[in-house]
Amino acid sequence: MDTVAFVFAGQGEQYPGMGRDLCEASPAAKEVFDLADSIRPGTSAQCFCGTKEELSETVNTQPCVYCVDLAAAQALREAGITPASVAGFSLGEVAALTFAGAFSQEDGFRFVCERAGRMQAAAQQREGAMAAVLKLSAEAVENICKTFDAAYPVNYNCPGQTVVALSKERMPAFTAAVQAAKGRAVPLAVSGGFHSPFMDRAAAELLPILEGIPMSGPRVPVYSNTTAKPYPQEMRGTLAAQVNHPVLWQKTVETMISDGIETFIEVGPGKTLCGLIKKTAPGVRVFHVEDRAGLEEVRNAGL
Repeated sequence: MDTVAFVFAGQGEQYPGMGRDLCEASPAAKEVFDLADSIRPGTSAQCFCGTKEELSETVNTQPCVYCVDLAAAQALREAGITPASVAGFSLGEVAALTFAGAFSQEDGFRFVCERAGRMQAAAQQREGAMAAVLKLSAEAVENICKTFDAAYPVNYNCPGQTVVALSKERMPAFTAAVQAAKGRAVPLAVSGGFHSPFMDRAAAELLPILEGIPMSGPRVPVYSNTTAKPYPQEMRGTLAAQVNHPVLWQKTVETMISDGIETFIEVGPGKTLCGLIKKTAPGVRVFHVEDRAGLEEVRNAGL
């Protein structure tokens, strides 16, 4: 049998109706949504019936995607499929930590709500934007960023794809600079410059919140976005720093493979992480679970 990792989706792939089929198919998944509704009434309704615009607001996106992520993972566990390690992309890291037992499910959901609110407030205070740069090396993107004030490489996704956070008004000039270097810059539909100094305020506010939340060592290794290594014994500082430091996703995947992972199962809405993993390591097996069909595919794969 392959050694399996779960990877938890981040925001950006949310859509109206996400999680409904999974909730109907799995009692364990339904428990995740029921708990969320008991803490933040209307969360499941936003997932199942909310508009695209409603789900695009960070204060809604993060709690809703977190629920779909965690519900998919719990449905897999219910089916007898468990990972040797886990990781999550940005927001997904909170769901990964919760699934691994670092948080209780209640505390994990309460924290993700706090995280969403603090990040949205920071974005409103200091307006930023993000763009995915394609067809250029990470080093080339870093060199372009050095020619701008407040432009930061923030998501090292896979070979030939690096996301940059920058001032909104500098986006046209940055796009032109990328084109001049034979690359392509694709503006992202996000509300702030996440994982950069644009989020310094949010990071500073989240640390004392985390200090008031009980945390314990995870049951399986949880690979950190900021280090591409398993979380240290003291997790709070690393998790708070995640919101204003780059996501080292490519390096995380490479490290997990070198540590023995042979199959990745993306849990949550969309297939973004599946695509990034395939570009980073074409030889590994990749599955995706966000609904009943995905769950059945994995169950039938003999993992």
